[in-house]
Amino acid sequence: MLPRDPNRSALSTDRRDLTFNFAAVLPGRASSRHTERAYFRWVETFLVDNAGWPESKDIEARAERMTRLPIPLLLDALTPSGVRAWLGVLARRSHSKQGINQARAALVTLGDLLAEAGWLPEVQAATLSRVRPPKAESGQRVGRWLSPSELKALMWASMQIATHESQAARNLVVMSMLCTMALRREELAVARWGDLSVQNNRVVLRVHGKGRKVASVDVPRQVVKALEAWRKFCVPATRGAFTDSPLIRRVWKGGRVSRGGLTSEGVLLIVEESARRANLGPVAPHDLRRSVAGALHQAKVPIDTISRLLRHSSIAVTERYIQGLKLPNEGAVLMSDILADAIDLFPDTFDRD
Repeated sequence: MLPRDPNRSALSTDRRDLTFNFAAVLPGRASSRHTERAYFRWVETFLVDNAGWPESKDIEARAERMTRLPIPLLLDALTPSGVRAWLGVLARRSHSKQGINQARAALVTLGDLLAEAGWLPEVQAATLSRVRPPKAESGQRVGRWLSPSELKALMWASMQIATHESQAARNLVVMSMLCTMALRREELAVARWGDLSVQNNRVVLRVHGKGRKVASVDVPRQVVKALEAWRKFCVPATRGAFTDSPLIRRVWKGGRVSRGGLTSEGVLLIVEESARRANLGPVAPHDLRRSVAGALHQAKVPIDTISRLLRHSSIAVTERYIQGLKLPNEGAVLMSDILADAIDLFPDTFDRD
């Protein structure tokens, strides 16, 4: 056995066992609990992609994991070149510009906090902050605006992809809430049964949104029926206070409902698989929020009503949001109708026996 180096500390000897409590130090750097959860998700995704970590089963497991991040693994993976390459991977996966920027912010914040704790050199943390995400042309996914008939097909497909009655009930709740209430997938993933209440004979959902904002959204009658059907599967699987339990949960093989909540990535998978089943091509959860705004706008619903549903900070934000939709540009179609008699001659002109 080799003699121990007297200059080597016990701390460095046990370096492999050292962990970093990201969850404890993040609240002072994140603007809201919503942002904290998003940062947790991006940090885990980074380590899954670059360090071979398995994904967490649910939000609670991921949050607990953030209290003990392995320091040696972080120091190996959290390099400027590694972060830059990973952001490029996210772009190739068609993540939005907003999502890629948030992923970068999560890793830069983690680097800063590691540097403050003395684990990462200040120079390396500063270099991480200079890593820039891919340009919008290569990293911005083109959004979809689905028609009401396509939204109906998506909701129907969400039940068709289910392998058990409980999963079908869960999927219908997910899709109906996204397609009518314009929720973000993160908002749906963190919702609790206790967030539902009756106000003035109306069922409402307390939504925990971005920037610590909380808003109440009316729950449509058909969504209430879907929730009632789903609730029957959740009650037997719940321990403790039901109101504190997740509204949307994982469903195991065989149809058993988990006590743990479904992650936002789980919501994403339901939307993507439903879109494939409905032959709609690539569809993301935010496309459904966009489609709700577009359908209401086309139906001449007042802008202030749409803004309240989307929970924007002002009507001006909603106006910019709607302007970003692919609104109909029918000039060429109208001109074609005007020239219909002439254009109809073209096929006969080039016919050959």
